Amino acid sequence: MNLFNIFKRKQKRRWLITGLGNPGIEYENTRHNAGFLFIDSLSICGFKNKFNSYLAESEFSGAGVIFLKPQTFMNLSGIAVKSVFDYYKIQIGDFILIFDDIYLPLGKIKIKTSGSHGSHNGVKNVIDSIGTNKFKRIKIGVGAKPSGWDLKKWVTSRFSQEENVLLSSSFELALSSLSSLIVDRS
Repeated sequence: MNLFNIFKRKQKRRWLITGLGNPGIEYENTRHNAGFLFIDSLSICGFKNKFNSYLAESEFSGAGVIFLKPQTFMNLSGIAVKSVFDYYKIQIGDFILIFDDIYLPLGKIKIKTSGSHGSHNGVKNVIDSIGTNKFKRIKIGVGAKPSGWDLKKWVTSRFSQEENVLLSSSFELALSSLSSLIVDRS
């Protein structure tokens, strides 16, 4: 047995769970940061500033997981994701992206196993950066843009206290779905 085979056996399979959002206090608790907010709701400790991201390695549902919050701003999230993919040799089947969806009502989620970016520039950049759209996603509903609102203003608006209650219920659904996706594949 050569050293390469020994090293290869020691490598542990890891999931990459990425929540999308924008860094900075001005974006905290905004609709566009639903992915970050979901990751934060898991109370994961030990985040390090690595690969233009906050990254934490942990165990989740019996599997090794890397939780990632890219700090490259939403529309360039793929830069950070691609760096982690390359460094950790992540397989596309072991990647789950979590992000906001204005086409879903607040409090709802949607699971997809592949598809287009659906006009979400952060998702588009991830697809362009890793070269495929064949990955799992958990979309977190943040509600449709009200009539007369600019889209950018809507997605960067903060959740009200009442909306945070609905958001919390969608996080419970997302957590259950995330656990099921990992258990089904591990």
